[in-house]
Order: sequence, then C-alpha cells, then structure tokens
Amino acid sequence: MKITREEVEHVAKLARLNLSEEELVRMTGQLDNILAYVAKLDELDTEGVAPTTHAFSINNAFREDEVTESLPRAEALANGPDENGEAFVVPRII
Repeated sequence: MKITREEVEHVAKLARLNLSEEELVRMTGQLDNILAYVAKLDELDTEGVAPTTHAFSINNAFREDEVTESLPRAEALANGPDENGEAFVVPRII
C-alpha cells in the first residue's frame, strides 16, 4: 500500500497542519511504513475468531449501592466560606 504525497498534504490540510517540505517527505515515509505494517494484518487467518472490543474480559469495577449515613448538614456547611444554616451562600449570577 503506497500513500502519496498528495494524500499526506490533503490530510495535513484537513488537520490544519502547516508542514514544511522536509516534514511532508518524512511524514509520507512514516505513514507508508505504518500502512504497510497494518497491511500485514490482512494476511492473518481470522476465520472463526469472534470480534472483540478488548483483549481481556472486563468486569464491572463498580461496587453495589449501599445506603449509608449522610454527613450532618452542619458539618458539611462548616467546610464552606459562607452559609445560612441550610445551604452555602454564593454570589447571585442572574
């Protein structure tokens, strides 16, 4: 698979990248090497291999919800700079 300089220029333009002449030459070579490597994957026999999204099985890492005692209001309000006994007092925006 050969990527052309024009294709690299087009992608650079879409990405709003201003590449110098040297960078265009280097990027064309690097992208061509990457695409050649990826093309090798087409040679693998994947018949009977189920598509996966992860290499390893992932289990839900969340814990079960448990009802616990809440922080007392006075203790929570003590952490703010200003409060009125029921809520934090903040500057009016609207």
